[in-house]
Amino acid sequence: MSIHLLGGGSVVAADVAAPFTAEATARSAAVGRSVPRIALLSVAGADGASPSSTAELAEVLGAGGAAEVLVTEVAAGAVFSTTVLSDVDALVVGGGRTPDYLAAIAPLVDQVRLLVSDGLPYLGYSAGAMVAADRALVGGWRIGGVEVCPEAASEGLDEVELREGLGLVDLTIDVHAVQAGTLARLIAAAEAEFVTAGLAVDEDTALVVGEGALEVRGTGSVWRVVAGDESVSVATMGA
Repeated sequence: MSIHLLGGGSVVAADVAAPFTAEATARSAAVGRSVPRIALLSVAGADGASPSSTAELAEVLGAGGAAEVLVTEVAAGAVFSTTVLSDVDALVVGGGRTPDYLAAIAPLVDQVRLLVSDGLPYLGYSAGAMVAADRALVGGWRIGGVEVCPEAASEGLDEVELREGLGLVDLTIDVHAVQAGTLARLIAAAEAEFVTAGLAVDEDTALVVGEGALEVRGTGSVWRVVAGDESVSVATMGA
């Protein structure tokens, strides 16, 4: 089973979501269930509105009765109950404000790590991809007062911040890479020695982390950023 990290975007392509749904189906079949149960966790915005990606993810993953998508949404500042992970075949953590997601999933961290290590498929969309890392980049648009990406991508934070994440992948993840200018933020974070290595995922693109080689699906690229002794190297992984 794999960890699927989506870089966001307005469209969740069926061919990007299909491998995740297939893994959920295989896990459900192993326990005698013909239709997989997928937990989809969502955190509302500060205005109480549900992220638009939540309904889109539920629609794509459950299309044609392929899965039973169990959506649980909490308000910003609230946390999820551990019961949301009971008797499910896969987990999706959706998009929105990354610091709010990290706070909301805090009671689930140990449980998620155990389930994913036991083969539970994980899909992180935008914020859900960022919090999957050992050290999660949760936002910010300046380092030492210097702008490193557009303020619109700051997640409400000033200085770039990294916090303990879910620990599902050992590389720091950023999303909306080219489209929101956050590739520059990850490069600057590496240059400032906040991270040693990270991946920035474009919109409409998924990075699949499994037992074999990393796989890129969708229409964009995944950008690998590695800090060296005197420079930062950047390379692309195309779909």
